[in-house]
Amino acid sequence: MRSYQALFRTREFTPLFLSSSLQVAASTIGGLALGTSVYEATGSPLLSALSMFGPSLAQVVGATTLLSAADRLPPRATMTGLAVVFAASTASLALPGLPLWTVFAVIAAQGLVASLGGGVRWGLLNEILPKDGYLLGRSVFNMLHGLTQIAGYATGGALVALLSPAVTLLVSASLYAAAALCTSLGLTRRAPRASGRPSVAETWRTNAHLWSSAPRRRLYLGLWIPNGLVVGCESLFVAYAPDRAGLLFACAAFGMLAGDVTVGRLLPPRIRDGLATPLLLLLAGPYPLFALHPPTPVAAACATLASIGFGASLVQQQRLLALTPPELTGHALGLHSAGMLTLQGVSAGLAGAVAQLTSPGTAMTVMAGASVAVTLGLWAAGRDERAGLTSPARAS
Repeated sequence: MRSYQALFRTREFTPLFLSSSLQVAASTIGGLALGTSVYEATGSPLLSALSMFGPSLAQVVGATTLLSAADRLPPRATMTGLAVVFAASTASLALPGLPLWTVFAVIAAQGLVASLGGGVRWGLLNEILPKDGYLLGRSVFNMLHGLTQIAGYATGGALVALLSPAVTLLVSASLYAAAALCTSLGLTRRAPRASGRPSVAETWRTNAHLWSSAPRRRLYLGLWIPNGLVVGCESLFVAYAPDRAGLLFACAAFGMLAGDVTVGRLLPPRIRDGLATPLLLLLAGPYPLFALHPPTPVAAACATLASIGFGASLVQQQRLLALTPPELTGHALGLHSAGMLTLQGVSAGLAGAVAQLTSPGTAMTVMAGASVAVTLGLWAAGRDERAGLTSPARAS
């Protein structure tokens, strides 16, 4: 499958696409509103970063307890229920006078249930599309998510400025409710992909099986850590430039869109398959320039260029699917999503802590340097495997 037209002719692709986009818009608008509100109330870069990316920290709990349900629950009902939970919890964050500890408790609960949502959604996408359609389909999701984030950050910034963070959170809650309606009405009822009851023990067994393969293990680390550390850089946009944060987030989203279009649609497989490491290096490369406090156009260009590197995840996910049994695709992709978002949350907290002690620009440099080091370390660890795959003895 090589055309966008073929994707949208697939019956359930469009409602899944729209539902996911509404949830991204809701998350983007609500996250910016919450981050701005917390920063105004506390003046803390750490708490501001955690309020925007904190739900990701709870993903590790879901990844170790809930993920077996990703292949063992009916997808339509599960996705609808999760969107309703997000609508209600986001609306609760708009209540006046909500204590800070309550805000972070709600954020943690959202992250816990979100860990299941990624596995259900991407497992269903792999089921809806033919075998050769996942990478193109996922790239289209990422592309629209990039556009939605651009519009969402711009809209969220305008709503926060013209109205208030509380009203903006209610707008976010309404978008989650619309996503629930779209999922309920647009998707057909499907049986779970795997039999048996979900349980914590089954989650642990499957996680151990997926982790037992060295190539899969390196893929997971490559999908989680370099990406997460760079999101730590992005989490400091509000503290770095409160009046320009929306612009920087929008530029980063545009760069991600450009990377996904290039990797998912324009590059032939023989070129694309070798680009994971170069793209991960590009992802971190421009951020040390923020320590120099460049003018706004240069900072925006750096954010755009760096985010092209997020296209590396498409190449890595394609490899992960090739190494995973079909009945475990939802769990495997959910583990990727949960681990990635967990590392993003950890990185946001770490970046906020470094910024608290130094400055946002210095913290961005530290996080970007760590991302480059991890990428090069994983590349070096896989050299023997790559050499084995290309040697004459292995090829025969």
